[in-house]
Amino acid sequence: MKLILYLSNGYPTIENSIEMAKTYVDAGCDMIEMDFPSRDPFLEGDFIAGRMAKALENESNYDKYMEGMAKAHTLLPDTKFIIMAYENTIREIGVPRFTKFCSDNGFEDIILVGPDGDTIKNGLIGAGLKVSCYVQFNLPEEEVRQALESNGFTYMQAVPTPGQATPEHPTLKSCIDYLRGRGLKSPIYCGVGVHAPDDAQMVKDAGGDGIFVGSTILKLHGDRPVLVSKIREFKAEC
Repeated sequence: MKLILYLSNGYPTIENSIEMAKTYVDAGCDMIEMDFPSRDPFLEGDFIAGRMAKALENESNYDKYMEGMAKAHTLLPDTKFIIMAYENTIREIGVPRFTKFCSDNGFEDIILVGPDGDTIKNGLIGAGLKVSCYVQFNLPEEEVRQALESNGFTYMQAVPTPGQATPEHPTLKSCIDYLRGRGLKSPIYCGVGVHAPDDAQMVKDAGGDGIFVGSTILKLHGDRPVLVSKIREFKAEC
């Protein structure tokens, strides 16, 4: 099972993010979710949104972020990167320019965030990129349908909020089994609620193909030895 760690691009600096990517991989990370900090990160909590705001305060030019991401991939050619970007950011960069940047640097998997329908999504797919779909724990039919029709991986909510689990699918394993039974062939990477190595074991037992770990690792950036130790704990469970 893949260990996927989230990296706040540009926080506190772009060079620091490149060094942190190397630390992640040296500690055992398989894949890195790297973001473009958004000027309007409306779906993020205060922690991630604050990091994005600080990154953009230090560097507002998206050209610099693209240069840094390309450098990170050059330094880590065997590491798969997943790019997370808001529609508002891609619109500012320009869809043709964004897709060319991704294609030129081997960034094929995109987590796209935004409310604007399929216009940008279709532009990315038309350029050969893979766009993921998020599926909540209660398996809304529209989200399941989009996952089945998507050309990218499925981002499955790992832990339900109170009252969100349904009687038909009370566990993550039952949710994943349902998606597979519906014909889903793409990888299922699970996140949201994955905070401890034991959660990784739960996802593995449920049949997930990977786990996303975010704030648990981000909050350790100030203490490299502890951060490396925690990544290794997660990797051991994967």
